[in-house]
Amino acid sequence: MLRQSWVSTMNLLRSNGLHHLEYTTDPCIKCSLEKRFVVLPQSQHRIWTIVANKDKPQTPLVMIHGMGGGVGLWVQSIDLLAEKRPVYAFDLLGFGRSSRPKFSSSAKLAEMEFVESIEEWRQEMKIEKMALLGHSLGAYLASAYSLKYPEKIEHLFLIDPWGFPGKPSGENERSRRIPTWVKAIGRILSPFNPLALVRAAGPWGPGLITRFRPDLREKFVSVFDDNTILDYIYHCNAQTPSGEAAFRTLSHPLGYAKRPMMHRVAEIDRELPITFIYGSKTWMDRTCGAETVYLRNGSHVDVETIPGAGHHVYADRPESFNKIMNQYLDKMDVHSDNERKKKVALLQVKSEADLEEYPFTQV
Repeated sequence: MLRQSWVSTMNLLRSNGLHHLEYTTDPCIKCSLEKRFVVLPQSQHRIWTIVANKDKPQTPLVMIHGMGGGVGLWVQSIDLLAEKRPVYAFDLLGFGRSSRPKFSSSAKLAEMEFVESIEEWRQEMKIEKMALLGHSLGAYLASAYSLKYPEKIEHLFLIDPWGFPGKPSGENERSRRIPTWVKAIGRILSPFNPLALVRAAGPWGPGLITRFRPDLREKFVSVFDDNTILDYIYHCNAQTPSGEAAFRTLSHPLGYAKRPMMHRVAEIDRELPITFIYGSKTWMDRTCGAETVYLRNGSHVDVETIPGAGHHVYADRPESFNKIMNQYLDKMDVHSDNERKKKVALLQVKSEADLEEYPFTQV
């Protein structure tokens, strides 16, 4: 069985709720792992955080999950991505084990509240510069963060991002490839928060997730041989619907963003490299990656597509995802090292020039 500590995790979740839960050593992750709440000084909100291989030398990678997710969904990637660098992952404010405040009813302000919580978290973690990765909603928020704090990011990775295209109309909307389960839940829950039905089902909630999303268990079968991942997702979403309410504020019905990122992506610092990674079977609009290349002409934008993967690229094809990520991270490290050497050389030249202009005279 591959789930020893996760079983105890689920039992604690069922009996005590999220607030008092602490993980034990996890046999699913082999590298050194720190787990703790990070308190944001301005609001006193708590952000549940894990850190893998904290003492590794290369630029850290920070990972932001998508709608309804949590840090546990990165279980198939953490070891491999942390071989050369620290890897940080946290539950977004309003999701998972993090605090669940009431967000603004304004899409612009709710987005800002997410962005500022990420920046406060970064400051508390004392991360100077990072590779920032976001999946789905996390990619949207990572993009919003990069609009305000580009100097804190070495490379921006957008994994099957949500919230880029504007809401289509007519034939365009009807032709968009949205899974039946998304359409069904959208029709049922249109007046409510996206996961209200799961909470309303009470003890039948996990069974409801199993019924609607049987594919989720298959995505993690190499790690868990039972319903552990489904239980984890249920308990991530069985609490106060804070983050989900914020997501509804950010989106139109069926999930289109009220403030589409395509309208703003050209405003991100042009020196910041961006990499899109899509699944070939995703229901997201993959043309947004190519359109970003056009809008950011002259800037570094790459678009990768992983064959056979759907929206959850990192879980559908973890080997391919981890390989591509490490290739880009290695290139980022080389570029960073070269830039540091250039700065050192420039400082040395400046120092020598200063000595020639103002030579030191011994008295």
